[in-house]
Amino acid sequence: MTKKIALLAGLFGVLASCSSTKTAATTTTAPAATTTAVTTTTAAPGPPKIVSLSPTATEILFAIGAGKQVIAVDDQSNFPANAPKTDLSGYKPNVEAIAKYAPDLVVASDDTAIKDGMAALKIKVLLEPSATTIDDSYKQIAELGEATGHAAQAKALVDKMTADIKAVYASAPKPAAGASFYYELDDTYYSVSGKSFIGNMLAQFGLTNIADKADTQGTGYPQLSAEAIVAANPKFIFLADSACCKQTPEIVATRAGWATIDAVTSKKVIVLNDDIASRWGPRIVDLLKQVADALK
Repeated sequence: MTKKIALLAGLFGVLASCSSTKTAATTTTAPAATTTAVTTTTAAPGPPKIVSLSPTATEILFAIGAGKQVIAVDDQSNFPANAPKTDLSGYKPNVEAIAKYAPDLVVASDDTAIKDGMAALKIKVLLEPSATTIDDSYKQIAELGEATGHAAQAKALVDKMTADIKAVYASAPKPAAGASFYYELDDTYYSVSGKSFIGNMLAQFGLTNIADKADTQGTGYPQLSAEAIVAANPKFIFLADSACCKQTPEIVATRAGWATIDAVTSKKVIVLNDDIASRWGPRIVDLLKQVADALK
């Protein structure tokens, strides 16, 4: 289980994409959204040339108007479509491969090795680890704005996200007392508790998370059993593994015993976008809107 959780950590924090891997893109106990930078001795003239090794950071950079400064992104950064995708790995960063792009700034999720390698080349590194709350996300947006010369645009984005998210929660119908949900990360029943970013966001709809009791180690990403899920009888099931694991409401209904789960009988098995579900950037608003619609 420890090995599995470690893999989930790498995939969520660095790859943050489930479309090309069997395991859903998640993280384990995510560190607070603090930033570690390696200071270069010679300031680069003009706006910094950026290499992004984090799909979430890539989305944020383009959303705040810094897209033209991004000269290369990792192999999992698939949004927006015009991001300069390369074969660079954010999961296992290669200092020499990154250096070939001669960046002024490298943005990554979390990797101490890349700090040392880039420091030797006098290239600044900004680490933006996996968020656990929306405030962590807002803080990272502001940091990326400051680092790229787009502080005003970053603030505008945070203000818009804040207003949009508030509106989504306000417009969502209040679920019945005790209404519960199961959030599926992959087809081996890894889920999210309230200690994770997405679990924290969903909890604010007033739903009970069946994975919370199972998260005895406080990782944020416990593995449940099929029997436990059936016994919990959730009112809603959210599938964040449709791309990675090809799961659908129809497949869920054929699992042994699952046909009697309330979420299945009431057709409340909701397919989410794997990429959005595994990131903590601007598109989280779209995911929350989908969840709100499912509550109606």
